[in-house]
Amino acid sequence: MSLFLRIATFPGEMRIAVTKNDTLLDFALWRPAAPDMVGSVYHARIEALTPGMGGAFVALGAGQSGFLPLQNGAPTLNEGQAVTVEVSRAAQGGKGVRLRLIAPDVASEQKGLITPGPTPLDRLAALWPTATLVTDSPAAAAHIPPPLRARREQGFTPYPDSIAAACDALEDPTVHLPGGMEATITPTPALIAIDMDAPPAQTGRAKQTAQFAANRDALPALMRQIRLRNLSGAILIDPAGLATRKRQALLDPVKDALRPDPLNPRCLGVTALGLIEIVRARIYPSLPELLTSPHGRALRALRRILANAPHTTRICGGAGIIRALEQDPEALADCARQLGRPLSLQTDHALPDFTWMAQDS
Repeated sequence: MSLFLRIATFPGEMRIAVTKNDTLLDFALWRPAAPDMVGSVYHARIEALTPGMGGAFVALGAGQSGFLPLQNGAPTLNEGQAVTVEVSRAAQGGKGVRLRLIAPDVASEQKGLITPGPTPLDRLAALWPTATLVTDSPAAAAHIPPPLRARREQGFTPYPDSIAAACDALEDPTVHLPGGMEATITPTPALIAIDMDAPPAQTGRAKQTAQFAANRDALPALMRQIRLRNLSGAILIDPAGLATRKRQALLDPVKDALRPDPLNPRCLGVTALGLIEIVRARIYPSLPELLTSPHGRALRALRRILANAPHTTRICGGAGIIRALEQDPEALADCARQLGRPLSLQTDHALPDFTWMAQDS
């Protein structure tokens, strides 16, 4: 019955899983070289006012910037003015970080980052305050901040096979649900589309009755997948095989299943097309976006080399994958340490951007 917050290390990232009885309850990726910045506080400068966009671009320092929305009643700001801001939303969907104004007219010699935001480990540890921390390596243990070290179990324990499989399954857009149901998750720039499919009804009940029961029973697991994958923004779900008028009856099960989610998603109802409409706060990048970003593809290449090609000495790849690997030298060095040999990079402009090959000579 123990509740664990498990940390598994890979080159460039740590995978954090909250588990109970070998069931995956929560999940996050932590990439120290690419923090999401949410909660970070900066002494910054107004770079450009954009009335047409309802805000201003703010220079945070070190070549970073963000967008500060300015609502009615906000203090008057001027270009070049010093301000203190907090990152309220991570960069995602091709857009930079979003900011919240803490104070205008800051008189301070210190510029740039003042207070870093909480890491994914900090956030999950706060959400699950009774979970015991379990690490798989000294590297993972070294990243645990002092306030959390008393919660760490001594020794090193890898993920149980069932948890490793559940985490790996989060990369698959097809979700297997109770009762033989499946859901296919398709992220788009505007929304997340989820299509549910059911096997043929095997009971003696009327088809619509059986389909309703199958959808109802699968919804809690689907809502849990939405949380595990951090799907956010507008989410549209197409239940399997139900007439539009019967889909209204699924709203209460959806709302019940969403209730434990700390981001307080809202179920808005059923659209005219019969789609269940959910809105979930878009604060952190979704797991699909993290995995398919250039950085995510680069880290996946390193994981695959460690698992399947331990004699690798060189990665030959397209310009995109090589550039992404070069931008995280710590991950590349960590992979080389685990391989026990130097690891070089070679760009082959004849290859597509994110195609790569492991070479051992």
